[in-house]
Amino acid sequence: MKLEVVNIQGQKTGREVDLPEDIFGIEPNDHAVYLAVKQYLANQRQGTHKAKERGEVAGSTRKLKRQKGTGTARFGDIKNPLFRGGGRVFGPRPRNYGIKLNKKVHRLARKSALSSKAASGEILVVEDFSFATPRTREFVNILNNLQLADKKAILVTTDFEKEVVLSCRNLKKCSVMRASDLSTYAILNSHTLVLSEGAVEKIKETFAN
Repeated sequence: MKLEVVNIQGQKTGREVDLPEDIFGIEPNDHAVYLAVKQYLANQRQGTHKAKERGEVAGSTRKLKRQKGTGTARFGDIKNPLFRGGGRVFGPRPRNYGIKLNKKVHRLARKSALSSKAASGEILVVEDFSFATPRTREFVNILNNLQLADKKAILVTTDFEKEVVLSCRNLKKCSVMRASDLSTYAILNSHTLVLSEGAVEKIKETFAN
């Protein structure tokens, strides 16, 4: 699969990049994509929730009333979960929500996401560029030139470009990500995937290893 390379003015450069069929042209595996997205969302959970149970609530352990002869139910101490201020029954405890995903499944999910984007024509390749100083206005102009002003887009770069990241930081619908950090969730969560020429080569290297 070949895609034309455009510059930051949105004009064709006359060059083309080759997107390998084994990365951008496979039959998407929906279940692998589901597992990868599930793992990503699970890893975002902090798992720091905690509620005090009966043994952790402050209060006296004195029996409130005698066991029999009162005509009502038997009571224990004031920390009974049925009482206001008592402990919670089976409350949440700190835990790790992360799930394990095999490396091959993870790679298959990313390939499936990239292939799905390529099949729907939602991948754009731009020539490498950089900013001397962070300028959000210049980045907005680039998005307008690429007709992506109103679309959710991810710019994938070869390496960390500080000026480009700072220029995009205040924009809600656009983000910048390194090719090595590109995840299945990020690919699917964007409308258009904007790849720099260097990022395409980096993706090829990543899947070649």
